[in-house]
Amino acid sequence: MKKLAVIIVLVSTILSCEESKKTDQRIVPKSSGNLYNVSVVVNNDLWNGEVGNAIRDVLTTTVPGLPQDEPMFDINQIPPKVFSGFAAKNRTVLKIEIGDDVGLKIGTDVFARPQKVIVVRGKDNNQIVETLKTNKEKIIETFKNQELEARQALTNKSLHVNNNIEKKLGITLKFPSVYRIAEEDKNFFWVRKNLTTGTNNFMVYQIPLDAIDKEGDIIQQVIKIRDSIGKKYIPGPIEGSYMKTEEAYTPFLFNTIIDNKPAYEVRSTWDIKDTFNAGPFLNYMVEDKINNRYIVIEGFTFAPSVSKRDYVFELESIIKSLKIK
Repeated sequence: MKKLAVIIVLVSTILSCEESKKTDQRIVPKSSGNLYNVSVVVNNDLWNGEVGNAIRDVLTTTVPGLPQDEPMFDINQIPPKVFSGFAAKNRTVLKIEIGDDVGLKIGTDVFARPQKVIVVRGKDNNQIVETLKTNKEKIIETFKNQELEARQALTNKSLHVNNNIEKKLGITLKFPSVYRIAEEDKNFFWVRKNLTTGTNNFMVYQIPLDAIDKEGDIIQQVIKIRDSIGKKYIPGPIEGSYMKTEEAYTPFLFNTIIDNKPAYEVRSTWDIKDTFNAGPFLNYMVEDKINNRYIVIEGFTFAPSVSKRDYVFELESIIKSLKIK
C-alpha cells in the first residue's frame, strides 16, 4: 500500500508540473506579412526627422550584386498608438522608443510566432540615431535571417524530391517542386524555374579542395571557375556564346558559414556577350574538408525589366538549406 501511495503521489506531481508548463506557455497568434517587409513602430515626428532618415539608411541599404539598386527591405511605418492587433503580427518589427534604458534589444515571438522584434531606445534623438548606426549590421542580419527562414518554410510545403543531387553529391538541398532539372552531368546539376519574364536558376557541383589557393585572389579564382562552368554548361542564344561574369561590375566578396562550414560568397552580375541577356548571381564555395572538396552552389536570375531582389533571396534560402552528409 505504501508503494502504491508513493506512485500515486509521483504521478500526481508529474501531471501537475505538465499542466503548469502548459499554463505558463504564452499563446501567441501566427505571424504574417509580405516577405522582406519590416514594420517600423515610431511616432510621426521622429519618422519625419533625423531618426527616420537613420532608420531608412539601415533598412533600405542596397542588396549587393544586383544590376540596379534595390532596398534590402520594404518598410511600413506605424505610429505606436495604432500598433496592436493585426499590425503587431508582422514577422519583423523595429520599435523606436524614448527612454532611460538606452540601447538595443532583440525579442523573439513577442507579439506573434515566428517573429523578431528589435527595440531601439535612447534618451534623445541623437542616442537613437547613434544606436541605429552602430548596430546596422546586426539589425539587417537579424531581420534577413528571419525572412530567409520564412522563405524556407514556404519551400518545405512543396519540396522537389525526384532528383539525384543527394545520391551523386552526398548533400541535401531543399528547393521548391516547381523547379526542374535542366542539365545533369556526372557531378553537375543545373536547376531552373520559369518566371513570367524569365527564369530563376541554380547550379551545384564539386571541385577539389586544392582548386582554391587561399593565399591568392579569391574573387579572380571564383570568376575563372564559374566562367569555365558557364562555358561548358550554360549556352547563350548565339553560336559560341555562354554565361560569363560581367566585367563592368566589381564583385563583392564575403566570408560566411553554411552548414557550420566556412564558405566564400561572391556576388555580382553575369552577361552573355553580344546579347542583352544579363542578371545577378550569388556564388558560394563551401569548404568540405572531410571529403577533400568544395561544394559550389550558384544562383542566378534572368528577369529583365523587373526587380530581382525577391528572386535572389529565394535562391539564397535554397543555398543556405545545404547539408553535407
